[in-house]
Amino acid sequence: MNGPIRRLAIGVFAAMASLLVAVTWFQVVRADDLKTDPRNPRPALSEQAKERGVIVARDGTIVARSIQEEGSRAFERQYPLGPAMAHVVGYSSFLVGDTALEAAYSSELRSKRDLTISDLISAILGRDLRPQNLEITIDPTLQGAALEALGDNRGAIVALDPATGAVLVSVSTPSFDPASLLGSDAAGQWERLLTDPASPLSDRATREIYAPGSTFKTIVTATGLDTGMVEPGSVYPDPIELGLPGSEATISNFGDRPCNDGDPVTLLEAFVRSCNTTFASLAMELGASEIGITADAIGFNQDIGYEWTVPQAVWKTAELSDDDAALAQSGIGERNVRATPLHMAMVAAAVANNGVAARPYLVERVFDADGETLSSAEVSEIGRAMAPETASVLAQMMERVVTEGTGRRAAVPGVRVAGKTGTATGSGGFSNPWFIGFAPVDNPTIALAVFIEGSSMSGESATGGTTATPIASTLIETWMARGN
Repeated sequence: MNGPIRRLAIGVFAAMASLLVAVTWFQVVRADDLKTDPRNPRPALSEQAKERGVIVARDGTIVARSIQEEGSRAFERQYPLGPAMAHVVGYSSFLVGDTALEAAYSSELRSKRDLTISDLISAILGRDLRPQNLEITIDPTLQGAALEALGDNRGAIVALDPATGAVLVSVSTPSFDPASLLGSDAAGQWERLLTDPASPLSDRATREIYAPGSTFKTIVTATGLDTGMVEPGSVYPDPIELGLPGSEATISNFGDRPCNDGDPVTLLEAFVRSCNTTFASLAMELGASEIGITADAIGFNQDIGYEWTVPQAVWKTAELSDDDAALAQSGIGERNVRATPLHMAMVAAAVANNGVAARPYLVERVFDADGETLSSAEVSEIGRAMAPETASVLAQMMERVVTEGTGRRAAVPGVRVAGKTGTATGSGGFSNPWFIGFAPVDNPTIALAVFIEGSSMSGESATGGTTATPIASTLIETWMARGN
């Protein structure tokens, strides 16, 4: 063979090899990626003819299912609990895509009876092509009670099993009906939800971060007790306002008044009455690094490994180490401190769980069409936030908040409740009331965070002690009345 023919043969061979590699790459290696690419309309249309797995709550209540339409190959996705589960279960819409659990477990939930290369290989290997199903940790009764308790407020409630991290409640308001995004008017409904000023599509429980206000004093107190730098009887002055080092700014207590009529106040009294001046001083005394160690052990500044990406809770140790004024403001849960309601429920749960922060999770197990478990949740820890002795003392201090302090409206007859109120500064002349807590104190089975966005700052109703606490009381009473 002469040179030109040899080069031509090599060129043809190289071209065919390149073509073979390209076809293999796109048809096998990248098949699933291309199929799920939002710019590809074909899978979205085909999804209407696919069955998706069932999602059930911890008590067996169906929260999502697919029903085949009569006389058609198409399946209708149904969400029996509607708005109560909208931000947890999400939706699977051929028009606007998937969200929440429908997105996080899309591969498991969808039927594999398809014509993609990967599904054909699965069929050849004898794998089950039927959709898989989810059992989640949410308690439907408590979830419904949380939605009702929030009422017309914009806000969120998260409740956890403090020992395991299982999510019992995750509610965000206002909510919406996922089924509205599946019908013939899906496009119109989507546009209305997007333009609604109340932002019903926003999951305030797990996807939005806010200043935690005085609920963050729980972390500051834990740090002080754990390091041995303070104890409940440690005494502090009670000024009307605290001047901040290197700044003309000051920190005042609620109502611009002293906490104890100007007399010295103990750390316990300051915690029960939520004295800003005391905790601003304590934060500067402890230092940003020590507080950061406690915060990090509860999941701040890290990915907590939830079913979907949760914005990181923020405590900026490096920035606060050389700025005492900012540290003082951050020590009372303001300035640049931020957290989701999920994170603040984790703070309460860590105290309830003898100082250990359990990693939160939503999916208890994945099971097949025959009911056989394919995988189960594994309980894991984020870290030890405080010594058991510290958690015990802090729990007693939090109980005093409910029995005689700012959290009295969180009390439940016959149940020992521990908690901490907060009222964070919002925007536009509004405040964001908080309450975090757990019950019963002697054997905690529930830890929660209640958050209300944008309450009017005029009048008593703007505080966590008067707005968030009654909601917490309702939930705890509902939970305990069922024998938990």
